[in-house]
Amino acid sequence: MKTILVTGGAGFIGSNFIIHFLEKNPDTRLINLDLLTYAGNLQNVSEVEANARHIFMKGDICDRKLVDDLFTTYEVAGVIHFAAESHVDNSISGPEAFIKTNINGTFTLLDAARKHWLKAPFEVKEGKENNRFLHVSTDEVYGTLGSTGLFTEETPYAPNSPYSASKASSDLLVRSYFHTYGLNVVTTNCSNNYGPKQHNEKLIPTIIRKALSGQPIPIYGDGMNVRDWLYVLDHAKGIELAFKNGKAGETYNIGGRNERTNNEIVQTICALLDREKPRPDAKSYKEQITFVKDRAGHDKRYAIDATKIETKLGWRAEENFDSGIIKTIQWYLHNSGK
Repeated sequence: MKTILVTGGAGFIGSNFIIHFLEKNPDTRLINLDLLTYAGNLQNVSEVEANARHIFMKGDICDRKLVDDLFTTYEVAGVIHFAAESHVDNSISGPEAFIKTNINGTFTLLDAARKHWLKAPFEVKEGKENNRFLHVSTDEVYGTLGSTGLFTEETPYAPNSPYSASKASSDLLVRSYFHTYGLNVVTTNCSNNYGPKQHNEKLIPTIIRKALSGQPIPIYGDGMNVRDWLYVLDHAKGIELAFKNGKAGETYNIGGRNERTNNEIVQTICALLDREKPRPDAKSYKEQITFVKDRAGHDKRYAIDATKIETKLGWRAEENFDSGIIKTIQWYLHNSGK
């Protein structure tokens, strides 16, 4: 049975991926390596708790001995690397953790893969010919866009926060291991994810949580920052395709083609909550919207051109924002008391 090491599999995107992948790939075992920091929660993978093909390992991706031991013990034939510090606000107040996890952790994993899969640069060990390292990254490495245009795989890197700079650095490390050693790598850069199990600190869960608790709903600045929103299960399917069918050394941008301003996001969610769970006083949740001081260095607009993964690998986003946000709100309403 093939064994894949998934890092950060107790987090938001990683857990959704693991549940999807195990269901669709009955011949594969997943080792879920997660340090269970504030962003990781084993409850996120409770659906596969009894699945013998899901093996959870609490640990740090920077721990080289642990990573080497996992490669040896389980004969790891692939890595899908989600684990990262990812909250921009936290990177502004405490950037050190982002350098450690996102850069040093990615290096540790890459170098372990090189050691276990290659005899020498461009000389693959027997039986390791199809082993692959997939690195999950973000559109934030490209910086910010004006009112028009889209990020493509050829857009120059211009990260503007410690978070995006650390992810850009990890992307370049991955690239270097392909060009220097011939390691079989693929990188995916995604737009903003949303959906079930997202951590409370992120925008959409914050809006829902604050609305339901009767607190002010904080929106940065004038609320006109634009993001391209991608439903998490669509992202998981795109990663699976890139891992299986992507070309070694290539990058694939995964985006939902669902641009929305933060104002549009909060207005949509409040209107849906008004319908799904009306306030006791019958007023609209929109009355709780509050504009707060903008984030330092807040990028104005992100938007991804997903043409490459659509045409080369046949991926398509199945959810648009209108359908995905309803599923998301219903999940949070069902799980808000748990």
